Amino acid sequence: MKETGQRIVRLFVGLFLYSTGIAMTINANVGLAPWDVLHQGLSKTIGITIGQASIGMGIILVVINSVMKEKLGWGTLSNMIFIGLFLDLLLLNNLIPLFENIVARFAMMVGGMFIIGIATFLYIGVGLGAGPRDGLMVVLTKITGKSVRLIRGSIETGVVIVGFLLGGSVGVGTLVMALSIGYFVQLVFQLFKFDVNKVEHRFIDQDIKLLRKLLAPKGTDVDAEGK
Repeated sequence: MKETGQRIVRLFVGLFLYSTGIAMTINANVGLAPWDVLHQGLSKTIGITIGQASIGMGIILVVINSVMKEKLGWGTLSNMIFIGLFLDLLLLNNLIPLFENIVARFAMMVGGMFIIGIATFLYIGVGLGAGPRDGLMVVLTKITGKSVRLIRGSIETGVVIVGFLLGGSVGVGTLVMALSIGYFVQLVFQLFKFDVNKVEHRFIDQDIKLLRKLLAPKGTDVDAEGK
C-alpha cells in the first residue's frame, strides 16, 4: 500500500508539473506547442477553456487508441483528465506570470519545456501507462511500421495545421518547441539516469483480471487471464 501511495503521489506531482510547463509555454506568448495550438483553436471555436479542450481531445484519443488495441493504464486516464483540470486552475487564476520583455518570454518557454521534461520523467516512471497523445504515436508506429520520428512529426504537423485554421496561435515558439521538446525530455532522463525502456507498465486490464481472480468463489479455477 505504501508503494502504491508513493506511485500515485508521484503520478499527480508529474501531471501538475506537466500542466505548469504547458501554462508557462502558453503565457510566454511566442507561439504554442503543436497540441496546444489545437487546444486553443478548439477553445476559441467551441467556446470552452483550453483545459476543457485538452480533456475533450484526450477522451477522443483514448477511444481511438482503445479501438486500435492500445492498452490503457490508470496513468493514461489520469493524464486525460487532470492535465486539463490543472491547466485551467493555473491559467484562469493567473498563477503563471506574463512578461512583456521578449527575452523573459523566451526564457519562460525554455523553463516550461524543462519542467515538462521533469514531469514526463515523473509520470512515465510510475509505470501506469502513457498519455493519450503518446499512446496515439505508439499505436500508429506499430500499425504503419514507420519510424517514431516520422509518425510524431506527421501528427504534430497535422494538429498545428488544424489548430491554426481554428484560430490557434502559431509563432516561432511553435517551431522551437516542436523541434526541441524531445531534447529537453532526453536531458532530464539523462540527469536522473532514467531508462524509459526499462519501465514495466501496469495496465487497467491487468487490474481487472486480478480483481476477478480475487473475487472468484473459493475453489473456482481462475487462470492468469482472469477467465
